Amino acid sequence: MSETASPRYLVTGGAGFIGLAFVKYLISVQPECDVIVLDKLSYASRVKELQNLVDKQKIRFIKGDITNPKTMRKCISGVDYLINFAAESHVDRSIQDSLPFVHSNTYGVQVLLEAGLEAKVKTFIQISTDEVYGTISEESWTENSPLLPNSPYAASKASGDLLALAFRKTHGMDVRITRCSNNYGPGQFPEKLIPKVISNVIQGSNIPIYGNGKNVREWIHVQDHCRAIYLILTNGSPGEVYNIGSGIEKTNNEIVNELIKLSKDGFHGDIEYVEDRKGHDQRYSLDFTKISKLGFAPQVNFSEGLRETFTWYETLLRKS
Repeated sequence: MSETASPRYLVTGGAGFIGLAFVKYLISVQPECDVIVLDKLSYASRVKELQNLVDKQKIRFIKGDITNPKTMRKCISGVDYLINFAAESHVDRSIQDSLPFVHSNTYGVQVLLEAGLEAKVKTFIQISTDEVYGTISEESWTENSPLLPNSPYAASKASGDLLALAFRKTHGMDVRITRCSNNYGPGQFPEKLIPKVISNVIQGSNIPIYGNGKNVREWIHVQDHCRAIYLILTNGSPGEVYNIGSGIEKTNNEIVNELIKLSKDGFHGDIEYVEDRKGHDQRYSLDFTKISKLGFAPQVNFSEGLRETFTWYETLLRKS
């Protein structure tokens, strides 16, 4: 990327865990860039941190929903780069009610693509997930692996991906898709595994684990994810999909046990194995050779990142 004027970015879903982390990273590496964050401010939004950036005039903020065509046409006007983090992302919630997921993750992406095409944005980054591939018992998914989603959430994200690729083929739009493994780090909403377990450990509450706890996930620190997205934005190619992984695979049992060991006060609750989630994927694993060729390598040591995350939540809970 090279412009004489400061590039203008629109980051949708920029008040969420990963979106806000990326916004902070972006303004750290491009202090002079113009960043607009659009978010509808749902239950998982990090409003105080977002407001702090607004108060410091680091960003501009618009409260809005990506499913509103009129709002999006107005917001995208004059934007160079659009990075879409906006999504409903909790699998359990999608099982209970899939409609909000289809509305946001599929229809919302279509609205963004139409608005971005009309505004002639230079690059559209669609933030997706490894869950679109389904489950894999051996080896790892490449970007050419078939999309075989098993949850309504994953299916809605896969649909958004396909729409984005269709806009590339049909209109020649510079669309790039990222599919990342499970993220962790300070600030994640406590419905997700790691912050939920940390909270239960600190509070001495029982820890529920689905099924037998042997489901495997690949884990990456949110800062490594942000570095990868920026690399794809600056060095990636139009129409390409990029897997973002770490090679760190852990069962849910291993994650729980590692977090328990981090507690200085010990754990005074019990581990409870509960009825398994419907359609629960057994294992995720990404081959991220493609982005490695762009120069990406995870920098955060998993044990150190987990300890940092535990300490962040511990400090937060002690204050509350």
